[in-house]
Amino acid sequence: MALSPLRPQEARAVEIEPTPQPSRTYEYNFETGEFGGMIDGEAALRQAIRKAIVTARFRYLIYGHEHLYGCDLEDLIGQDLPIELLNAEIPRVISEALLIDDRIADVYNFTITREGDGLYVSFFVDTTEGTIREEVTI
Repeated sequence: MALSPLRPQEARAVEIEPTPQPSRTYEYNFETGEFGGMIDGEAALRQAIRKAIVTARFRYLIYGHEHLYGCDLEDLIGQDLPIELLNAEIPRVISEALLIDDRIADVYNFTITREGDGLYVSFFVDTTEGTIREEVTI
């Protein structure tokens, strides 16, 4: 009996290694809103990072409320918050948005600077494709 409760749990459990899925997707031009050809690897991962950051969490029905896709940066935009608070909240919010993706292992080394009415944020992302340096303006 393969599933006998009399056997120890170690003998009953079967460990399965997850198979990494390809990152192949359509290329999206964020400036024009148009789709292009197919991309894969680092280019697809960079696009996924940017899309997760610019998508407001819980706003779009396609992602549903049970999914944690998107970012809560919208709550910080337009408020006159001290830079100390932004230095604490922006890394937390961006990290939460990106670490949902199983291709991303770590998000770190944030640099946040004010540029006029906007904020310039740069950071590093450890991924299955290697380390990526990302920059966003919010």
